[in-house]
Amino acid sequence: MHAAPPPHPSVPTVPIVPADHAGVDHVEPSSGDSRMLGASSREIEDRWQQYWAEHGTFRARDDGSRPRRYLLTMFPYPSGDLHMGHAEVFALEDVVARYWRLRGYDVLNPIGWDSFGLPAENAAIRRGENPAVFTETNIATQAATARRYGVSFDWSRRLETHRPEYYRWTQWLFLRLLERGLAYRATASVNWCPVDRTVLANEQVVGGRCERCGAAVVHRELTQWFVRVTAYADRLLDDMEALEDAWPARVLTMQRNWIGRSAGARVRFPVVPDDAPHAPASAAPGAASRPEHVEVFTTRPDTLPGATFVAVAPDGPLAAALCAPERAEALARHRETALASGEIERTSAQRPSAGTFLGAWVRRPGSDERLPVWAADHVLPHYGTGAVMGVPAHDDRDARFAAAHGLPTGSGETWPGVEEAIARLEDDGTGERATSYRLRDWLVSRQRYWGAPVPVVHCPGCGVVPVPDDDLPVRLPDLAGDDLLPRGRSPLAAPAAEAWRRVPCPRCGADAERDPDTLDTFVDSSWYFLRYCSPGDDSPPDDVPFRPEDARRWMPAAQYVGGVEHAILHLLYSRFVTKFLHDEGWVDVVEPFATLLNQGQVRNGGRAMSKSLGNGVDLGEQLDRHGADAVRLALVFAGPPEDDVDWADVDASAMRRFCARVLRLADAVGPAAGPRATGPELLGAVVPGSRAHALRRATHRTVHEAEDLLDRSRFNVVVARVMELASAARRATDTGPASDEKAGAHAAAVREAVEAAVVLLSLVAPHTAEEAWHRLGREPSVTEADWPTVDPALLVVDEVVAAVQVDGKVRDRVRVAADVDERTLHDLALATAGAARATAGRHVVRVVVRPPHLVNVVTRPSTDDPAVT
Repeated sequence: MHAAPPPHPSVPTVPIVPADHAGVDHVEPSSGDSRMLGASSREIEDRWQQYWAEHGTFRARDDGSRPRRYLLTMFPYPSGDLHMGHAEVFALEDVVARYWRLRGYDVLNPIGWDSFGLPAENAAIRRGENPAVFTETNIATQAATARRYGVSFDWSRRLETHRPEYYRWTQWLFLRLLERGLAYRATASVNWCPVDRTVLANEQVVGGRCERCGAAVVHRELTQWFVRVTAYADRLLDDMEALEDAWPARVLTMQRNWIGRSAGARVRFPVVPDDAPHAPASAAPGAASRPEHVEVFTTRPDTLPGATFVAVAPDGPLAAALCAPERAEALARHRETALASGEIERTSAQRPSAGTFLGAWVRRPGSDERLPVWAADHVLPHYGTGAVMGVPAHDDRDARFAAAHGLPTGSGETWPGVEEAIARLEDDGTGERATSYRLRDWLVSRQRYWGAPVPVVHCPGCGVVPVPDDDLPVRLPDLAGDDLLPRGRSPLAAPAAEAWRRVPCPRCGADAERDPDTLDTFVDSSWYFLRYCSPGDDSPPDDVPFRPEDARRWMPAAQYVGGVEHAILHLLYSRFVTKFLHDEGWVDVVEPFATLLNQGQVRNGGRAMSKSLGNGVDLGEQLDRHGADAVRLALVFAGPPEDDVDWADVDASAMRRFCARVLRLADAVGPAAGPRATGPELLGAVVPGSRAHALRRATHRTVHEAEDLLDRSRFNVVVARVMELASAARRATDTGPASDEKAGAHAAAVREAVEAAVVLLSLVAPHTAEEAWHRLGREPSVTEADWPTVDPALLVVDEVVAAVQVDGKVRDRVRVAADVDERTLHDLALATAGAARATAGRHVVRVVVRPPHLVNVVTRPSTDDPAVT
């Protein structure tokens, strides 16, 4: 841990001669002051970044001297340099980090890289090298850019998920899940990308194509590793009540919809027997034998009398098992079409649902009526039972399907209620109460090289054997270039990895093989926030993934900042792992992130930035052109965090000029003669109504408003308020005190305003603020400043200026008491010269009074009938 900076540390010096940084404007000199004249923004950045590094300014103390707050940003993937999306999220989260420090918190603000994954592996294949080369080169580039951007990260806690000392614990986590029966192996139909040669999650398939490379996705039966997140479905859903008003409502809605809990009943429809053979091999590999009944889940069992058909998933085992031989070819075509479509596309209300009659019939429970069985796109094999009952009279989607395929709509008859319907089904043995979930188990295995190896061994005698904890990590073998090509299977199953793969069984010593799959990168990112809590002596401990006592001090993260694109899977899996580790006694919390801030997307010319589109913008290029503070200010000022930002519409050059104005203002005020004073004790002799008094009001209102705005993440408005305060201080400096004011009181009010503006500016433009603080004679650093104290007396508004409108246009203004009553404001407004001129020769229809700020007079031409006012 680091010690607090000394009272008057030395500030690193840089040459006064302007450096040769193309495109970076230079701070204009102020008259009569030669300090740092001509210094470029790059030189100022270098000066203060060196200071922060030398003094460990942003390292978490973790010594109990201050209350703790943990701020977390979603860590980047190292593909090229940081882009403008990273620039936005880093700028926003740094506002919070710096604000919390100024408010007296010990802030943990770590940084790391999510460094496993396909892009590095594909690049390595193209270049004939190991993925670590691409990965570590890009991490070095991104780290340099992040440091230059001036983000207040605690670099002592840096981590990278591709390092063996990290993925050892990812493997440890998998083994704990395996021990508890929450990790298992099963054969499943999966989305397979023939170009990337790996399994894709359903959300990575868009319109039947790989989201990353655009290749048409095919379906394969593969044995895969899964994690049983469904075992935690109820807790994942119910615990979201504690996140209301702390997480964005749309994120909570997306998670609830993804889990998709529905209460209702399972109903069994007996299959009408016949003598025809079923389950043809052409329909679906491995199809089951013909069932005796089709079980459906429904939330409305009371509508059972109105059912006119049963629909099953065309790509599920039921369709193949029920299909009559003469319908097998049609089902096979339908199955391929369905498999080529994504879930969202298949279940869209706007898309007509394709259907294939299977030549099979079922009986409605409680009657002899036969209902046809159809394969329908909108039925998914993994949701519920993979079958639904069609009730056109009570469901719009069923009605559209029935109309499209000539099926009856039914009478709309119902049983008296859901509870009575369930009771009937349970009494006659044809159904029972049930709960269904949309959530599926987490497919965690990938048939690629660049990931954490699955830590199990396959033994002919013992079966699946976990690798002992003492033998972790199972390190990746050193493969490169063409040896990384999957060729339909994991590169770790190829001859190049044979020496790595063949090992003795940890249990019996017989010849065995390592599992050739690697773990999904979502596993790496499902727990990294806990690793940050335990730095040890500048590095995490080597005997545990993290120390429970460290997690107890810091968790949950007080705020998590990142893109809404991770609103479902990453957040869901992180919540699941936290709950699992809570059950295992490793953490005290059941939710990892107390609050969540989602930033919008940074676009360019109305389109998402993309190197393939030729409109990508690297952060490093913008820092060369504008400087760090100008870029930060431009992104934060562009709008509320959740809104999209179009970089083509952002004027970073205007922010450069603003930074220069702040430095000139600091030069104009000059070094302080004594210690900094804030709050009520500053100026006892300021005359009410004087310029100094007005400036003090503006200063204290700005600080007071900023506190509320920062707590509500309205960072763009805070920047606007700082600009207004700086302008007010500039005007006061230019005009000087009034004839009846004391010069000392006026100067003190100006200094108070400028110092408050600099402290607030340090949240967004830290280099400029540090330099201005130094020029104001304050030591050691603005990061060590106290948050300005607000004098409540200066927040009281004695008088306000009310606008007087006539027919919606401002015609005059009137100064009134802040507590003016409606009648008084009405009379004063109508008595103004502007209102008199605008209403001359017209009839006043009504007067709308909104004390104390507005009066609007509505009139008619005098030719109209007079109206009562």
